[in-house]
Amino acid sequence: MKLAITGATGFVGGHLLDQALAAGHEVRALTRRPQNSRDDVTWIEGALDRSDSLDRLAEGTEAVIHVAGVINAPDKAGFEAGNVAGTAAILDAAEQAGVKRFVHVSSLAAREPGLSLYGASKARSEALVEAAKLPSVIVRPPAVYGPGDHEMLELFRMAKRGFVLLPPRGRLAVIHAEDLARLLLTAAASDSPEGTTIEPDDGRPGGWSHEEFGKALGRAVGREVVTISTPRALLRAGALIDGLVRRRRAKLTSDRVAYFCHPDWTIASARAVSPTLWKPAIDTEKGLADTAGWYRAKGWL
Repeated sequence: MKLAITGATGFVGGHLLDQALAAGHEVRALTRRPQNSRDDVTWIEGALDRSDSLDRLAEGTEAVIHVAGVINAPDKAGFEAGNVAGTAAILDAAEQAGVKRFVHVSSLAAREPGLSLYGASKARSEALVEAAKLPSVIVRPPAVYGPGDHEMLELFRMAKRGFVLLPPRGRLAVIHAEDLARLLLTAAASDSPEGTTIEPDDGRPGGWSHEEFGKALGRAVGREVVTISTPRALLRAGALIDGLVRRRRAKLTSDRVAYFCHPDWTIASARAVSPTLWKPAIDTEKGLADTAGWYRAKGWL
């Protein structure tokens, strides 16, 4: 296929780009800054708020995979610009180009739009995709991990020190970035089901309890760890401190605290991916160990 990809310079998008090329696809990829030349990749310099670049991105392609988005912002405007206005803009470009399939990477957070500004923005982005005339698929990943990820890095670092601070008791689903990338490519094919919202994970029934996942992180780095369920009030205090210290660069915000403290981020069985379409291939225990090894090789861990 000829694919257009947003977010190809990021974590998930990078894995997607690698797998798309390995599968023989031709890719047009959006980038804010110059990139090294790659065979079968046409880099389109621009951004989601530049319609001219989005038109060039979508031109002549069969499918658009929209990965780019904002997972952390200091205010509602930041989420609206990145996740809502950005989705509207790439949808418009895709419609004008007459693409045959639009794959939208959302989040499980969209199920609970009242919890966080992030979740609310993702829910609004989904509504835009559902209202568009394009054949589309919405993919709601759970927590994504794998080589190149910065979001879970601190959890690995804590595990190496022998403890893991976690949100209050609850459950979560996870998925390796390579498995997610395979699914996105499958969803982009013209013969795959359309008009659906799917929630993939690693195939573990019922997901992971926070404690189970913390212990798995310990095994990944070769340590016995103590898992600590952190009270919501303490997380809120941490968010306040992080905001005072790092201001707009804060990683722990009150919005993220609200998201983290929800007790159930496992997938809904009614939205699980049909095994005839896609199955996860990476065992999470091995995937976490391989990710830890990648971090060590890069000097991150």
